[in-house]
Amino acid sequence: MTRGDEDLHYPFPPARAYPLNRCLYGLKSDDEFRACYLANPETTMKELGLSEEDRAALRSGDRAALVARGAHPYLVFMAELRLKADRGQTTYEYF
Repeated sequence: MTRGDEDLHYPFPPARAYPLNRCLYGLKSDDEFRACYLANPETTMKELGLSEEDRAALRSGDRAALVARGAHPYLVFMAELRLKADRGQTTYEYF
C-alpha cells in the first residue's frame, strides 16, 4: 500500500480550502446556517472569508469547480442535496 494522494479515493482537502469546506459542512449539517445562506448567500460567504473564486464556484453549483478548489466531494454532494430540499427542488424520498 502506498501513501500518495493519487491512491486515495478522495484526496485530502488542502488547508487553503478550509473556509470552503467549513461552508459546505455548515450547509450540510446546520439548519440555522443554511437558512442564513439561503436568505443572503453573499453576506454569509463573505463572513466566512471565502475568496471570490470560492464564492463563484458556490454560486454556480459546479461540482467539478468546487472539487478543483479543494472542496471534499462528499460535502459538495450533501450540501447540494440539503439546499435543493430546502428550496423545494427535491425530497429525500427521491434521493
